[in-house]
Amino acid sequence: MGEQNDSPGKELQHRTRAEAPGKKSWHSQAYALGAVSNFMSTFLTFPIYKVVFRQQIHAMAVSEAVRQLWHEGPQYFYRGIYPPLLSKTLQGTLLFGTYDSLLCFLSPVGPHTLGHRWAAGLMSGVVEAVALSPFERVQNVLQDGRKQARFPSTFSILKEFNSYGLWGRLSLGYYRGFWPVLARNSLGSALYFSFKDPIQDGLAEQGLPHWVPALVSGSVNGTITCLVLYPLIVLVANMQSHIGWQNMPSLWASAQDVWNTRGRKLLLIYRGGSLVILRSSVTWGLTTAIHDFLQRKSRSRKELKTD
Repeated sequence: MGEQNDSPGKELQHRTRAEAPGKKSWHSQAYALGAVSNFMSTFLTFPIYKVVFRQQIHAMAVSEAVRQLWHEGPQYFYRGIYPPLLSKTLQGTLLFGTYDSLLCFLSPVGPHTLGHRWAAGLMSGVVEAVALSPFERVQNVLQDGRKQARFPSTFSILKEFNSYGLWGRLSLGYYRGFWPVLARNSLGSALYFSFKDPIQDGLAEQGLPHWVPALVSGSVNGTITCLVLYPLIVLVANMQSHIGWQNMPSLWASAQDVWNTRGRKLLLIYRGGSLVILRSSVTWGLTTAIHDFLQRKSRSRKELKTD
């Protein structure tokens, strides 16, 4: 692997060959690589996520959110980690695997244009939203400190959702807030995949250590994407924290409530932006770097077997 990595030009050639059509084993492996990279990055960054979530729900300062979590006790600090850990692992599986499959379907012989990457990323985000919205819904209820007494566990939340009728289970239960989730995930995936490889390839040509381009590319993409879509992130968190049949606001009413709660100022909607930048940079930087590292190791093993 060391000899192959000395030349950026050779690295780009290796990536092109790895993405060539007909290499089904490589593309199927993208699902596993995505799962592992998302699992590791989610576990490492969950404490940051929980502080940000409290800010989104209660519109409080960073220090106040940290004090609130500390007051609840260390035993609750990782409360709610299992749904995001499972959902993010599945997210990585679907996101990277579906993207590779769709990209090869749209452009079997290459090269992959910006339009191909955008379309494949958009559709992979749609698949991700449909499959994983229920996990995020349960996670957001668990992380709302106001619901700890009524819903102390994942099972208690599932029991509540399953007590509804069929339509209620979907619209008020598992898929509450689905439309903003769909918009956020599809646009976010399209932005991420559209610019991830161009930024990474450009940095690789500068002769930097190979972990740097992937880390920087993921961090930059994650930060920009999160800042652009942050109002949707806040809206989703607020919509999915509601539970029960009574006083369940509509999408428009929820958006108005978020706007009014933040004093009808865009700046207040972005309150907690410093932590959002940190979380997005670390999460997507780690995810991209880990994915790229595992991808290189897998490619090296295959080339050794070929030799």
